[in-house]
Amino acid sequence: MTNASVREFKMPDVGEGLTEAEILKWYVQPGDTVTDGQVVCEVETAKAAVELPIPYDGVVRDLHFPEGTTVDVGTSIIAVEVAGGAAPAQEEAAVAPAPAAEPEQPAEQPAARQPVLVGYGVATSSTRRRPRKQAQDPAAQQAASAVQSELNGHGAAPAAPAVPAAPAAPAAPAQRPLAKPPVRKLAKDLGVDLATVTPTGPDGVVTREDVHAAVAAAQAPQQAAPEAPPAAPAASAPAAQPAAPASTDSARETRIPVKGVRKATAAAMVGSAFTAPHVTEFVTVDVTRTMKLVEELKQDKEFAGLRVNPLLLIAKALLVAIRRNPDINASWDEAAQEIVVKHYVNLGIAAATPRGLIVPNIKDAHARTLPELAASLGELVSTAREGKTSPSAMQGGTVTITNVGVFGVDTGTPLLNPGESAILAVGAIKPQPWVHKGKVKPRQVTTLALSFDHRLVDGELGSKVLADVAAVLEQPKRLITWA
Repeated sequence: MTNASVREFKMPDVGEGLTEAEILKWYVQPGDTVTDGQVVCEVETAKAAVELPIPYDGVVRDLHFPEGTTVDVGTSIIAVEVAGGAAPAQEEAAVAPAPAAEPEQPAEQPAARQPVLVGYGVATSSTRRRPRKQAQDPAAQQAASAVQSELNGHGAAPAAPAVPAAPAAPAAPAQRPLAKPPVRKLAKDLGVDLATVTPTGPDGVVTREDVHAAVAAAQAPQQAAPEAPPAAPAASAPAAQPAAPASTDSARETRIPVKGVRKATAAAMVGSAFTAPHVTEFVTVDVTRTMKLVEELKQDKEFAGLRVNPLLLIAKALLVAIRRNPDINASWDEAAQEIVVKHYVNLGIAAATPRGLIVPNIKDAHARTLPELAASLGELVSTAREGKTSPSAMQGGTVTITNVGVFGVDTGTPLLNPGESAILAVGAIKPQPWVHKGKVKPRQVTTLALSFDHRLVDGELGSKVLADVAAVLEQPKRLITWA
């Protein structure tokens, strides 16, 4: 190729502030011709699977990472040989035809922005290496090396051979620990001193997982029984854990790397449990009339081709209850010490997918008619099952419904989706003996459970919301009278 140069396409920030993504599938191979806007790979972030388009024409020279590798935002993932000419301002500057993973690549100009799909920019990290603060004694260095070896053996990207002179200079004892604002806020909420946390993020940055690990390490000694071994490894901080045995009997146990959606869900639930005081209330309700209405709606021409099921009417019942009790639809602003009441409802629906639990939400669900709500629910479920839910669809939720009844479960005590005030769990609907009009009859019965943040929702408000949902499901005509 005459006057050719090599462009390095870096992993973009495909979500609000996400720092890494896993390469699920490559759609091109070295030697393939690509055009501007062509999808070259699919990646999974902590929020969704996203397809990445290449921003220029050329021939694929190299794929820097195999499928299944987790790559930091800002790291070059593919090299493309393009025809001569300078790169546009928003594209990567041309670099010499050398491996993109080398940390010695020249830095981009400060004013240049890499194109991103969603969000406001990318991290400056360029490799998967995770420098750590230098240990102050040989024992600590040996423990940290053991943990790094364990991480590399459980799904982390292969680390480059250790080079004694390569690690970044350790921060001085008085230097402020490196961490993003949300992580600093989390540490403050949990009472964790960042200076005591061992960082595992790129360039020594403290991550949310590091903060949660520090909390778990601090609590473990208090929870250990008196007769427990005096030095149980599981109660130690991550840096003190011994490396896993070199071999494992695969017939007796299976190790599954925690990453992507599962990793994000775990971190979010730990954060929710530690920051929001949960209260859960329950009510068992006769939904026989609701089940009859579902069957009638299925025959209605206005709902032709739409998904009509009990969840549709349960969602509508919750929206009616929120309209009657608007203070339930709020969030807690820790920084401002304020309760923020939302005048809109973005209704989250917890969906179990092959990649883990996700919670996309229906924007402005409060303003939708019943047929419109049915159409939105159908689209949400189909998109989630296909693994195509976008990051934006999972942001901004205000309240959530989780339907554990589809698994035959009677009820549960769900944890709040972070940033939301309430979540409604719906149990299995099944025939049970019930006193109806003075006689015991078989009726369709279910149990509802409402968890809420007790900082902003007191018992009276939570009870009113749950009672209203139950009342609508018992007498669905209230959907008309209370609307």
